[in-house]
Amino acid sequence: MPTLAHLRHHAVARTLFTPTTLSRAIARLGFVQADPIRAPARAQDLTLRHRVQGYRAGDLEARYPRLGIEEDFFVNYGFLPRATQALMHPRTARTVWSAERNRQAAAVLDFVRERGVVHPREVDAQFQHGKATNWFGGSSNASTQLLDGMHYRGLLRIARREGGVRLYAPRIAGGEPTDPQAAMDALADVVLAKYAPLPLPSFSMLVHRVGIGAPQWNALCKPTVQRARQRHPTAAVDGVTWIWPADENPASRRHATRAMTDTVRLLAPFDPIVWDRRRFALLWGWDYRFEAYTPAPKRVRGYYALPLLWRDQVIGWANLAVKDGVLRPEVGFVSGQAPDDAGFAAALDDELQRMAAFLGVD
Repeated sequence: MPTLAHLRHHAVARTLFTPTTLSRAIARLGFVQADPIRAPARAQDLTLRHRVQGYRAGDLEARYPRLGIEEDFFVNYGFLPRATQALMHPRTARTVWSAERNRQAAAVLDFVRERGVVHPREVDAQFQHGKATNWFGGSSNASTQLLDGMHYRGLLRIARREGGVRLYAPRIAGGEPTDPQAAMDALADVVLAKYAPLPLPSFSMLVHRVGIGAPQWNALCKPTVQRARQRHPTAAVDGVTWIWPADENPASRRHATRAMTDTVRLLAPFDPIVWDRRRFALLWGWDYRFEAYTPAPKRVRGYYALPLLWRDQVIGWANLAVKDGVLRPEVGFVSGQAPDDAGFAAALDDELQRMAAFLGVD
């Protein structure tokens, strides 16, 4: 029977695998969540730097056209292998477009097919759709919103980015999965492989978030969770039921060996180690919150506080800034002070050196 320590070692060791190539790392992760904030780098880059040999900020964007991956919605927006994306399409959006919106989309699709790859400003210049209210109450180009909607519906794909702006191309549609339940089972397995070991409520929540990527199968979410419980091991630890992939053993000694190395790692707020806040509190005994969208006076740890992992424990956080070409860290600790361990200071310095190299600064 696994203990909480076993689960903690398992959570750290299984996802911090030996760094490999970019394509293999994405395939192993199954999904890499994206976020536009750069403080000091985007979340996808901060996630991949621990898992890709020689990774530098911006490598994913630069190499994206040559990788067999797509930008799309899954449990959140991010990057995932094409085979996984194909399981969610053809996607039926929850919002039904009007006849006028469908005519606009058809005209834009013809334009994109003619051009091959388009920048949103080309579409705006061609069709002059004007402005529209966006989801957070501001104003943005209606063409940009239309392109987003067409991408979500599987009419377009992201060909590449220029300066962070998505460029669109026609998506080659595939056939509908012959068995929707089999597709949902496969998507649930991607979720579990990415975030395990998981408290059962967190796993259920993530499977229901697959409804973002495959809203046409929302009714299958609950039976998918039930089927997963039959296919994968579960155990009650300190009153909480946990689930993990069938071919893994959280109590394996090799997890502890790997998790307990004298290494400091600064993690992205959306890194699989810390993504589920319920699991975080159970494994590390304190609440971590992403505060970038919290009003400054109410922030406790900082705008973009990166959880600080020392061995198998998340013991604090760091806010990083680049000023005059130099990386400047501000580090905080849950206990109020750094560990009284001779190896910690050197390990933290090593991590800051790795971060500086990743960012290309001193």
